Amino acid sequence: MEHILKVYEEMREWFFLHTEKLSLCMIVRNEADCIARCLDSVSHLVDEMIVVDTGSTDGTDAICRSRGANVYPFSWNDDFSEARNYSLSLAQGEWILWLDADEEIEADPEQFRKLMAAEAYDLYSFRLHNFYGPRADRNQVISMAHPRLFRNRNGFRFRNRIHETLNVDEVLPGPDRQKRIGHASVTIWHYGYLDDFVKRKGKADRNVSLLKEELAQNENDPWLHYHLASEYYRIRQFHLSFQHVNRSIVLFLLANLTPPSLLYKLKYSILLSLGSFEGAYPAIEKAIALYPDYVDLIFYKAVILFYLDKPSEAIGALDRCLEIGEENLKHLTQRGLGSFHAWHYKGMCYEKTGDLTKAAACYREALTINPDHQESAAALLRLQ
Repeated sequence: MEHILKVYEEMREWFFLHTEKLSLCMIVRNEADCIARCLDSVSHLVDEMIVVDTGSTDGTDAICRSRGANVYPFSWNDDFSEARNYSLSLAQGEWILWLDADEEIEADPEQFRKLMAAEAYDLYSFRLHNFYGPRADRNQVISMAHPRLFRNRNGFRFRNRIHETLNVDEVLPGPDRQKRIGHASVTIWHYGYLDDFVKRKGKADRNVSLLKEELAQNENDPWLHYHLASEYYRIRQFHLSFQHVNRSIVLFLLANLTPPSLLYKLKYSILLSLGSFEGAYPAIEKAIALYPDYVDLIFYKAVILFYLDKPSEAIGALDRCLEIGEENLKHLTQRGLGSFHAWHYKGMCYEKTGDLTKAAACYREALTINPDHQESAAALLRLQ
């Protein structure tokens, strides 16, 4: 009997692996500088590639066709969700994977196909790593779990004209939602927040303009205020960013909802950028009480304590960062705050207390994790 059951399971798995078809759905516009990298990373994982082109003039459509994609024109009307939902309507597969042109995916093909054989899940989140700064450095990313693979014809659709999101709460309502969402060991690298990409594409001006239009229609939408705060933060308009993130927090509270953790990350990032350490402490303790496992908030607390000349207390917070680590991607997490950045700040704290031996040891730990961490390398040279 056991042998029969094993054969049955093997046949069942084979059946799903060979019948569950997967469609890639994308929207593009003038992506000739990056679309080939994206499609080359995914073409061996999917059964069809659907690309909705919203008005490219740089040959993007020809590059897509050369990679085997089916390209469909779509008249752009300043609505990302409408374009994405059009791409979904063209999908023939039982499952849909969505990507952006400035992304690439890393996955084991065999394990990836097995995701669709699991009847327990309707949606999968992948590890999304957003590069930031002047170049793509895998130690310089902000990461989170992000929904990217879902069953077709289950009602999943995108909503919001900009910063579009899947309607997960509508399709998977109630307390059992998390039981239907799987978390897979699949990685997506996003290049779109690198300095050159943002400048070349004019994303900040476009996004701010669209968000203001949306906010004029719904001034009490907390997510619109958050996204506008994020855009202002990226272009270093910190005071405007602070106004909108605070408004977002208030609107969540007025709706009797706990503000999501990434709002507090943004709020205290702004205060650190402004050097407002007294304004940030001890208020940050309330945010940490809401999210005691959020390494970024605890790291910010350590930085604040360091600049308030409380190095011993800062070391305690940094030890907590190292204990938590940075694999908890239910929060928006910056690489290094639970590893090499925490070690580096511990070194700075020990320097402030006069213990140069421990400081040097901390800098060496940071360099063991990230040999390219220039600040720790410079600090070690200074101590020699």
